[in-house]
Amino acid sequence: MLVTSVGMNTTWGEMMSQISRDTNEQTPLQARLNKLTSSIGKVGLVVAFLVLIVLLVRYFTGNTQDENGNQEYNGSKTKVDDILNAVVEIVAAAVTIVVVAIPEGLPLAVTLTLAYSMKRMMVDKAMVRNLSACETMGSATVICTDKTGTLTMNEMKKPVAEEAFSSISPYVLNLIQEGVALNTTGSVYRPSSDAEIEISGSPTEKAILSWAVHGSKMDMQKVVKSCSILYVEAFNSQKKRSGVLMKRKANNNTIQAHWKGAAEMILAMCTSYYNASGLVIDMDDNAKMRFEQIIQGMAASSLRCIAFAHKEIPAVEQVDEQEHKALLKEDGLTLLGLIGLKDPCRPGVKKAVGDCQYAGVNVKMITGDNVFTAKAIATECGILKPDQDMFSGAVVEGVQFRNYTPEERMLKVDKICVMARSSPFDKLLMVQCLKQKGHVVAVTGDGTNDAPALKEADIGLSMGIQGTEVAKESSDIVIMDDNFASVATVLMWGRCVYNNIQKFIQFQLTVNVAALVINFVAAVSAGEVPLTAVQLLWVNLIMDTLGALALATEKPTKELMEKKPVGRTEPLITNIMWRNLLPQALYQIAILLTLQFRGKSIFGVDDKVKDTLIFNTFVLCQVFNEFNARKLEKKNVFKGIHTNKLFLGIIAVTILLQVVMVEFLKKFADTERLNWGQWGACIGIAAVSWPIGWVVKSIPVPEKPIFSYLKMKKHKKNSI
Repeated sequence: MLVTSVGMNTTWGEMMSQISRDTNEQTPLQARLNKLTSSIGKVGLVVAFLVLIVLLVRYFTGNTQDENGNQEYNGSKTKVDDILNAVVEIVAAAVTIVVVAIPEGLPLAVTLTLAYSMKRMMVDKAMVRNLSACETMGSATVICTDKTGTLTMNEMKKPVAEEAFSSISPYVLNLIQEGVALNTTGSVYRPSSDAEIEISGSPTEKAILSWAVHGSKMDMQKVVKSCSILYVEAFNSQKKRSGVLMKRKANNNTIQAHWKGAAEMILAMCTSYYNASGLVIDMDDNAKMRFEQIIQGMAASSLRCIAFAHKEIPAVEQVDEQEHKALLKEDGLTLLGLIGLKDPCRPGVKKAVGDCQYAGVNVKMITGDNVFTAKAIATECGILKPDQDMFSGAVVEGVQFRNYTPEERMLKVDKICVMARSSPFDKLLMVQCLKQKGHVVAVTGDGTNDAPALKEADIGLSMGIQGTEVAKESSDIVIMDDNFASVATVLMWGRCVYNNIQKFIQFQLTVNVAALVINFVAAVSAGEVPLTAVQLLWVNLIMDTLGALALATEKPTKELMEKKPVGRTEPLITNIMWRNLLPQALYQIAILLTLQFRGKSIFGVDDKVKDTLIFNTFVLCQVFNEFNARKLEKKNVFKGIHTNKLFLGIIAVTILLQVVMVEFLKKFADTERLNWGQWGACIGIAAVSWPIGWVVKSIPVPEKPIFSYLKMKKHKKNSI
């Protein structure tokens, strides 16, 4: 062997370097969440700083009073300890506002949602290796799928017709049996004469061996023993063929070269063919056209067409391996025959493809089969419409796609539905083009050669049965049953994860907006914060942890597949979410500020009870609003609630903890006990959020984000 390259300079090394490199690429949701938390954090810091300045100015100008009504700051008369205590309390109030503003519960909500979904997806035949892949799948706009084993059963079958062999010349039949038995990676084994024949190998090899053994009554062991193999050229995914050079033990004067592979590839190597009587006939243009029509006819019937060819060569004495390789000619062959293998579509694949397309996700099929087989299977699965063809750009071959200029590829990649006769690097090239166009790309693959595409994709989906270990290591999700229907299920779970995170963000932002505005307005106008540090932290604790747990466990519904995919550019907080949260936040602000400034006179209570009423009403508003957050668009927020026992349990725990906080933890929470009437008033005020939510969801919203209109106007102004 002559070594020309080693390590990372080999093709294998190049592939492994692409797999092993850490891209540090953020998922679409991570990028959105980072942007959101950064924006909220900045707003929280600004509000906290303003509150700090206002409270300090009010304190040092003598505009604040203690519990007895005395001025707190009297210049030099005030003790240093008192000043320090007052300043610490003011700083604590400002810091609390920052803590409430920044959504610390968001990472918890995301992790809980992903972990819960990951566990449930195992039941649906999907093993998640990378948690973030769950939510990324919810944003997917394109799925690039394999054909064999994913869309089809990967169980090649050839209907055996024994009478077909009776019309073939024994000499030609013997050549076919040699080509099948010696040029194969499969095996035939019979433990005993009365036992069943066991055939192993790849699905294609098994089908061919089964056809020869059962149809032509081939005795594989006898054929193998009667010949000696001189040289083997293994199947090559680019050449789509394999060859063997062999010598019959009974005849040392000639060497036999046998080729097997994709029909159009083998046909191009042939200059003659055998007829049924065993006569060799020259392959003229008419004969070649007739064979091409047969191949196309088989492919159009979704059959994988395999051809066998043969050449007899005079024997040469004392030949080394390199010369044997040269003897295995790739031209001047005689065609032995064609065989059509059927790989039936999986049950439910057409529906799964239809579900993905209905959900706005474009499904592209990438296969090594010829263009006619690819078209037939794609049409059968619903990926390709019957009237779509190569002229519309929906079907291309790998070499054609490879030879496009970068500009042409970017222009045409969206239209492509099927890529036939493709290599693994064509698949990688398509993924890169789609990502450059802003798509969120999911890729299915099972071979080692698919690893770069799986790694490059936003979501790599490997096959659990046929998939190699390298493919699985490069993927984010392993489809345990190798079925495209499971890919569609993963898509639905991904959307569920994304939707649940949006629900929690809407819920938490309502809390944050209300808390920030109430504390800011009260601090500026009255010089005091109605919600104390402990109370705000309590709200933050129960709303973040319990709220996240409640909304993270919502199960997927078919409604999720009725929307368009969010892709990379759609904002995390949609117009629908703004429509839902702003009225709720404004209602809470209006009610709580009314209680702050008029609560004493309305209820006839002192400051302590008034502040407790504000705190209690605020928490109960969040409890009722948690129901509204279950459905972002549907008016009926109680639909399916009986199936989510965890949600109901968390609501019950939240209310119980709030009762304990108000009634029994007086010193800790700085609260006063409330009577039945006051509790009823708090519950009644909070319950109004339900009818508000119902009315608000009747308001239509524009499809484009609010901020995109502002950007559009600004762009038009600048261009003018």
